[in-house]
Amino acid sequence: MAAPGKFTEKEINPLGSLDEWEEDVLQRYPDPETIAKEKSKDEYRNYEDPSRDTVKEFYRLNHTHQTFAFVQQKRKEFLQFNRKEMSVWDAFNFLNQLVDDSDPDTDLDQFQHLLQASEAIRADGHPDWMVLTGLMHDMGKVLCLFGEPQWAVVGDTFPVGCAYSDKIVYPEFFKNNTDYTDPVFSTKLGVYAQGCGLRNVNMSWGHDEYVYQMLKDYLPEPGLYMLRYHSFYAWHREGAYDHLLDDHDREMLKWVKLFNPYDLYSKCPTPPDWKQLRSYYEDLVAKYLPSTIKF
Repeated sequence: MAAPGKFTEKEINPLGSLDEWEEDVLQRYPDPETIAKEKSKDEYRNYEDPSRDTVKEFYRLNHTHQTFAFVQQKRKEFLQFNRKEMSVWDAFNFLNQLVDDSDPDTDLDQFQHLLQASEAIRADGHPDWMVLTGLMHDMGKVLCLFGEPQWAVVGDTFPVGCAYSDKIVYPEFFKNNTDYTDPVFSTKLGVYAQGCGLRNVNMSWGHDEYVYQMLKDYLPEPGLYMLRYHSFYAWHREGAYDHLLDDHDREMLKWVKLFNPYDLYSKCPTPPDWKQLRSYYEDLVAKYLPSTIKF
């Protein structure tokens, strides 16, 4: 497996922005207009020429390189959390370095997008831990600022170490993956046992797993499922991998499904009024999280 530094720039960053992945998700899974307040769902991701070439190339790279061994390597590399230690608010300033001008839906920075998601959750009367989950769910995208290629930060997630489901987007690209023909990894169960539970399954590496591991000691279990599996569309939208689930996963699925629309459909052009919201969110963060978080 080549190290990210040995890839070309196009292989590291095939997308114009990380938001191109979400645009593709929105086209695949349009939802009712219950959360988007200022646009209809049909107006989202309105590119004049929505070329899919970059997204296909993104998934070609993702499906080629997300092997079981790659995931183990990245877990070992990043889950030591020894790169930075920051307050949540300094971490949002750090995350905002990912802002770029290619998203047609919003010119808001990363923090304002997360604030829109959390405010939509709050407006619907959900528990405050879920509001915080909305605020923090994309924090793992700081991986890009640590030199990770886009295909190891965003994208639909899936189990590694067993056969890849044909419910995953662009499943044909898995033929390029060395695990595809491995005598163990290519079987239905692979290294796992029937009904082992998702907590015992290694997921493809990206911002979901990273932020889950970062916050696993601080949020209730439903919030942790939202963080860890919000990009696992093959499961929560397509019903794949039932053979790996246990009863706890099936119970938690309703929470992941509840969260997903707030992630995808809360963007609108009106920025949140941080002056009015600051006190609430400072108290909320202090209630659940330590003064600094390790990255």
